[in-house]
Amino acid sequence: MAGWRIGFCSGNAEIIRAVATIKTYYDYGVFTALQISAIAAIRHGDKAVEAQAKVYQKRRDILCGGLQRLGWNVVKPKASMFVWQQVPTEWQKKMSTFDFAMKLLREADVVVSPGSAFGEAGEGYMRLALVEKEDRLRQAVRQIKRALANG
Repeated sequence: MAGWRIGFCSGNAEIIRAVATIKTYYDYGVFTALQISAIAAIRHGDKAVEAQAKVYQKRRDILCGGLQRLGWNVVKPKASMFVWQQVPTEWQKKMSTFDFAMKLLREADVVVSPGSAFGEAGEGYMRLALVEKEDRLRQAVRQIKRALANG
């Protein structure tokens, strides 16, 4: 459900205090059922979190491994549901990150977020989500390979 998000953080006490101060201005009136669900998840969710982390790790390994086999320089994220991937240099010379993302959409039927959508520093990168199942990620790599082979 859009807007039904809740989270927590831990770390340096001074930084957490500052985050808590800012968050009090944004997080008010959170739906009670969501608060109760969050409490239950924090108290009893470790096994589910570990299982979900393994799912994302496997998906990451499949996607990153596939891109590496295409000759791309891949840096595997340690903890994320996204892979921030540098657009291969040969393609950066030909087009913007946005245009590269559009090429993948049109010619490979693969949707990626152009890094430039996240600000200037994102140019040259794309964000790939690990939300698809393993077979779909393998398929995406095959389709990217085919689309880029056509020039």
